[in-house]
Amino acid sequence: MIAIGGDEIIFKPPGHLVSGHFLAKVPKAWILLACIGLLALNLRGPFVAVAPVVDLMQADLGFSPVMLGLLTSIPVLCFAVAAPLASLATRKFGAEFAVSLTILGVLAGVIVRSAGGPGPVVVGTVMIGVAITVGNIAVPLIIRRDFSPWRQGTAMGVYTAALNIGSFVTSMATAPLAEVAGWRMALASVGILAVVAIVFWTFAVGPRTAFVPSGAVVNGGQEHSAVKGSGWITAGLTLGFAGQAFSYYAVTAWLPSYLHDELDMSASAAGAGSSLFQIFAIVGGLGVPLAAKYFSTTTTAVTLGVLWMAVPAGLLLAPELWWLWSVSGGISQGGGITIIFIAIIKLAKDQVSAGRMSATVQGIGYCFAAVSPPLIGFVHDAAGSWTPALLVILVSTLVFFVSTTLSVRKVPKGR
Repeated sequence: MIAIGGDEIIFKPPGHLVSGHFLAKVPKAWILLACIGLLALNLRGPFVAVAPVVDLMQADLGFSPVMLGLLTSIPVLCFAVAAPLASLATRKFGAEFAVSLTILGVLAGVIVRSAGGPGPVVVGTVMIGVAITVGNIAVPLIIRRDFSPWRQGTAMGVYTAALNIGSFVTSMATAPLAEVAGWRMALASVGILAVVAIVFWTFAVGPRTAFVPSGAVVNGGQEHSAVKGSGWITAGLTLGFAGQAFSYYAVTAWLPSYLHDELDMSASAAGAGSSLFQIFAIVGGLGVPLAAKYFSTTTTAVTLGVLWMAVPAGLLLAPELWWLWSVSGGISQGGGITIIFIAIIKLAKDQVSAGRMSATVQGIGYCFAAVSPPLIGFVHDAAGSWTPALLVILVSTLVFFVSTTLSVRKVPKGR
């Protein structure tokens, strides 16, 4: 493994991920994969946790509905605005320190958010958003650097699956905890996952590596020749990610309301029904690397695009089959983000290029994600119908379909 700091090339022994005897007998790839999974559990749950307790927070803090909406939107805005800074931090301080920064930042943000009134809630939410942004950039780089090319897809699938597991578990557990201990303790409990993650990460890489900046851009792994038309590929992946993120946040925000309005479901039934959209993302995240071993990446992208477009089209044409469209959307949204990140780590010529490509794709893509829920809400309110709103989502899924399919054609078939 090679780390480049300035003009100096530093060689690290292959076993630098394991310290002491505690984990000595466990395969290093398993340890790293477990660390990535534990980290991913902290990268969505902390801001998803707000939704189940918004009513309690509003009654206690006197927040307006707009302010409550911002508590979910702020982290997504951070994903967009702070992506270049997160990429720079990962290059300058090293990937291991960036992961530690992510976990500790999430933990600190969770504590601050649960500690006081409206000000700490907002400040803590911003801290969580910035910390998660660093993790969003660092994880694909670590996977590219430390996994062999034929294992990178699997590692990315585990990462994506863990993101959705964290969201699902957090959203299901927060409301019951809030009923027993109040919303502050319920939101603070999310920090338990961060504590577990930082302890495991420290054991895995060693205290010095985890908490002392390396002062170098970490490079290594497989280097590739420059891909012809890489600028166009980056643009295509950016559009694909924008379509993916816009569709995901739109469906996440408004599917329960749609089920309530169109099918007369109760609020609890609509919420439980929409959870299918979240939990089946695990199938998509783990299924894409498996599919890539037997089919071309283009075929996989086309399949995901069709599944994504089936969500708004199905809700328009056959709303009584909402459960089928929720499952289809879950698989496609989990697989969609996975295939885009696989393309980034396999098509970038080196680690620095991968970091910059990832920052561009996520930074611009999450801008579209941030405007998605309010835009869909505005279109629905203005039209007095869900049909125009679903048509907007259909366009965004079409953008994902076309842009992603065209951009991943040069990704080699998995082994």
